[in-house]
Amino acid sequence: MLASVTAMRRLLFSLVLVLPVVTTGGAPPASDDAVDPLIAAGLSSDGAYKKLAYLTDRIGPRLSGSAHLEKAVRWAEEEMRRDGLDRAWTEKVMVPHWVRGVETGRILSPAEHPMIVLALGMSDPTPPDGITAEVVEVASLDEVKALGDKAKGKIVLYNRKIFPNGGSDRGYGSAVGLRYSGASEAARVGAVGMLIRSLATADLRTPHTGAMAYKDDAPRIPAAAITPEDAELIHRFLAAGEAVRVTFTLGCKNLPDAPSANVLGEIRGSEKPEEVVVIGGHIDSWDVGTGAQDDGAGCAITMEAMRLIKASGRRPKRTIRAVLFTNEENGLRGGKAYAETHAAELPKHVAAIESDSGGARPQGFGVSAGPEGLATVTRLSKPLAAFAADETTDGGGGADISPMADAGVPQLSLRQDGTHYFDIHHTMADTLDKVDSHELAMNATAMAVMAWSLAQLDPPLARYVPPKTEDTSKPPGIRRP
Repeated sequence: MLASVTAMRRLLFSLVLVLPVVTTGGAPPASDDAVDPLIAAGLSSDGAYKKLAYLTDRIGPRLSGSAHLEKAVRWAEEEMRRDGLDRAWTEKVMVPHWVRGVETGRILSPAEHPMIVLALGMSDPTPPDGITAEVVEVASLDEVKALGDKAKGKIVLYNRKIFPNGGSDRGYGSAVGLRYSGASEAARVGAVGMLIRSLATADLRTPHTGAMAYKDDAPRIPAAAITPEDAELIHRFLAAGEAVRVTFTLGCKNLPDAPSANVLGEIRGSEKPEEVVVIGGHIDSWDVGTGAQDDGAGCAITMEAMRLIKASGRRPKRTIRAVLFTNEENGLRGGKAYAETHAAELPKHVAAIESDSGGARPQGFGVSAGPEGLATVTRLSKPLAAFAADETTDGGGGADISPMADAGVPQLSLRQDGTHYFDIHHTMADTLDKVDSHELAMNATAMAVMAWSLAQLDPPLARYVPPKTEDTSKPPGIRRP
C-alpha cells in the first residue's frame, strides 16, 4: 500500500513539472519568467536530500564546541564553492562548549522502575553518587513559585503535556519556558534537582533534550528530561496519594568557550548589490540523533535554494546571501554575531527568511513586516500554489534572524507541516530516515522562489517594527508553536 501511495505522489508531482503555473496578478513582472523554471528545476532535483544525507550520515551530530560541528562548517563552505556561488566564507564565533556524560535514573518508591533521563543542555552535573529525593509535581512556573517550603530538599517535576500544532496554549511554545527557566525557579524554593516531562508530541519512551539556563540570583541545580511514560507513572503514584522517591545521576559539564563559525555564501545582485536578502538555518544540532530535522533540513534547503538560483543562469537585482548559523541550540551566538558583524549593513537588508521547523511538506511562509508586508508576500507566493506551498500567515521569523529585527529587517519563516516534528525533536530519533526527499525538494524550491522574488521586489517590503514585550522565561528568539 505504501509503495502505491508513493508512486501516485511521484506521478502527481511529475505532472506539476509539465503543467503551466498560474500566476494571476501579484508576482513582480521582472521575475515571472524566472519563477516557473525555478519551480521545474527544484521539484525535479534531489540536491537538498544529497546534501542532508552527507551532513547527517557522514558528519553526524553537531553540538557547539564539538569537532563534528567544525567539520560541518568546513564542508558547508566547500559545498557552496562547489555549487558555484559568487562567494563563500566563514565568520568566527565563540560558542559554549557543553558535553554530556553518564546519565542514569530510577524510580525507587512506591515501586521500583527504571527511569530514562537525558540532561538538559547547559545543566550542571549531579554529585558523583547522584541525587535522591522525593518528587513534587507542578505544571507551570507559577505553581512552583507557590510551593514554598513544600519543595525544600525535593526534586521538582514539571509535567505538562504538549500537542501537535497546539499553538501558544498547548504546543511547544506553551512549555518551553519550563525547560529553559524551570531549574532556577525550582531552586529558589529549595529544590535540589529538576526533572521535566519531555517536550514531545508522541509518547515513544524517548527523552528530549534542549537548552536550559541558570539565573544569576538562584542556586544551580541539575536538570534533566524524562520520558512522557515515566512522567505519567510518577503522576499516577502522586495522584494516588503516595510519596514518590527517585534517584538520578548526570555527568555533564561545561567547558570554556570554543571557536566556531557562521558559514556564508552569496549570489551578488546585478542592480543593487548592497541590498541583501538573507536565507538560512542553523548548522549546529544537539548531540543526540544526527540533527536531520533540526536543523540539517534547514541548511540543506538553504544551500539547494542557492544552487538552484545560481544554476538558473539569471542574476537577481539584489544580493541573496545564505547564512548557516552556528550555536542556535544552546546560545544563539551565531545569530547574535551575524547581527553585530553586519550591523552597518542591516539597514539595507531587505528581508531575512529562516527555515528551522524540519523538512516536512512546505505549507508557505510566516511574515513579520511593515504595512502591506503580508499582502505582498501573499502575492509573491502565488506560483507556489503549484505544490500547495502558498499559504501565508501573519507572524514569521526565527531564533537566528531575530537579532536583525531591531534594525527593521522584515522577518519570514518557511513553514512546514509540523504534525510530527516534535515527535523526534531533540532526540536520538532525529535522523535522515524521517525526511522525505521530495518534500525536502519542495522546501528548497519554495525558498528559492521566495528569495528570488524578494530580491526582485520594487519597492522592497516595508521595514519591520518588532513588539517590545519579551518573555525572558523562554529561550531568546523562540518562535515555534
